[in-house]
Amino acid sequence: MNRAAIPMALAAVLLMSAASARAESAASELESLLDRFLAAASINDVAMHQRFWSDDLIYTSSSGERFGKDAILDGLADAEPANATPTYHAEDLTVQHLGDVAVVTFRLIASGPGETRETYFNTGVFRRENDQWRAFVWQATRAASEDV
Repeated sequence: MNRAAIPMALAAVLLMSAASARAESAASELESLLDRFLAAASINDVAMHQRFWSDDLIYTSSSGERFGKDAILDGLADAEPANATPTYHAEDLTVQHLGDVAVVTFRLIASGPGETRETYFNTGVFRRENDQWRAFVWQATRAASEDV
């Protein structure tokens, strides 16, 4: 290796290291945000829905309906009391960080009264808006019984 290549190789290593640290930080932020959101969704927390969803959200539900943030917020106004709401948590979380955009995939577990449990595969696409991650595309699919 010639002398000119050494600084270039060192710069490349430093850039890769910085990119890796940003990706780890983004993954940690998104995992924390998702955990907080799922806990808040379990009690129909309107403020957290306001924070989590981007204003231009496109949400495709597990029943095949497509709607935006306003429909979610309107639905919360008509929601059942929080004690009748399932509790939610995520399993098998994966974050793919792409700069100011990230794709989050996970298995959503909805636990209801008694032993009821529903499983969904969710994919959310997030972007940094005003220094906060917000979901602007969401896809929810009910898991097939053999995937549960």
